[in-house]
Amino acid sequence: MNKKDYYEVLGVDKNASAADIKSAFRKLAKKYHPDVNKEPDAEAKFKEIGEAYAVLSDENKRRQYDQFGHAAFDQTSGSYGGFNPGDIDLNDILRSVFGGGFGGSDSFGFGGFSDFFTGTSNRGKRPRKGRDTIVRLDLSFEEAAFGIDKDIELTLNDTCENCNGAGGFGSHKCDTCGGSGTVVTEQRSIFGVFQSSSPCPKCEGTGQTFEKICSSCKGSGQVKKKKHISIHIPEGVDNGHQLRISGKGEAGINGGPNGDIYLEIHVAESDFYIRDNEDITIYVPVTFPEAVLGCKKEVPTIYGNVMMDIKPGCQSGAKFKLKGKGLKVPNSSRKGDEYVIIQVVTPTKLTREQKKLIDALSETELDNSVEFKDYKKYL
Repeated sequence: MNKKDYYEVLGVDKNASAADIKSAFRKLAKKYHPDVNKEPDAEAKFKEIGEAYAVLSDENKRRQYDQFGHAAFDQTSGSYGGFNPGDIDLNDILRSVFGGGFGGSDSFGFGGFSDFFTGTSNRGKRPRKGRDTIVRLDLSFEEAAFGIDKDIELTLNDTCENCNGAGGFGSHKCDTCGGSGTVVTEQRSIFGVFQSSSPCPKCEGTGQTFEKICSSCKGSGQVKKKKHISIHIPEGVDNGHQLRISGKGEAGINGGPNGDIYLEIHVAESDFYIRDNEDITIYVPVTFPEAVLGCKKEVPTIYGNVMMDIKPGCQSGAKFKLKGKGLKVPNSSRKGDEYVIIQVVTPTKLTREQKKLIDALSETELDNSVEFKDYKKYL
């Protein structure tokens, strides 16, 4: 029977390194293992890639295959009778590639392999990290700008003090699964007998049962508690910024570490400033006489007011930069800038005397020589 080229089966070229071959097998094994892939030809494909890996991962067998092809292992020739592809132990290959056992099944048990990837087998015995918690934290513009210490209250799962997280009292080995946490069933098909393992329904995969279930946690080993956590918000955090508080989340399982808390920052808009990362912008109104004659204008910044010179003939939309008057970059010494945009205010209500003065001014020869193309320098 004609066989596909082993390199083609694994999707690697003939110059592939041992690491490349192993990596290709890992990906294909995950994809075509019958516990994961329910297509009719998955089992045949899985055995094919197992055979290809058994040859190409062995330096001597690979050398023979490169020289003679599939004929190197033709049992009818007797030349290389030391290897029979039909005798391949796929479970040994899986252990060598992925490490460890597969859900307690030492045979070619498909269920054990899927448990290895899904983490269902014996998971109740292993220490596991507690769940992470995401908390929305609302800040004012000023709190975000200067940083603040805050106390937050959370309701989190914590280790039950009554049973110390065990879930009950008088533990003993589960008599259904024998303490393995899994039960193995056999399925017969035209391909043979296959084993499938699943979490034990009696102990729920923990491998142990109790004479008495803890009344405080109802067997879960955890109870909900209110916690007060003090946190420091650094200067300059922005909307959408996320802060991680390590080890303050929900309690771990079976002695595992606590989860983490992630703070999602939401910053309110300022009444005066427009924020762009660490830079801020403010619009400053000036009167018509101030714009024409020039003036000294008191301009607010987040660090206090400063005096700024407005030169004579200042146009509406003129933009000035106050260096270092912006927000601090979080966890850095660098600060952004503040941009001041001038808005010349046109009066809407004038007294009779003011109107006379404006009329008198309009009869003089005012300099209106600014062309349209020059306006861009004022923006």
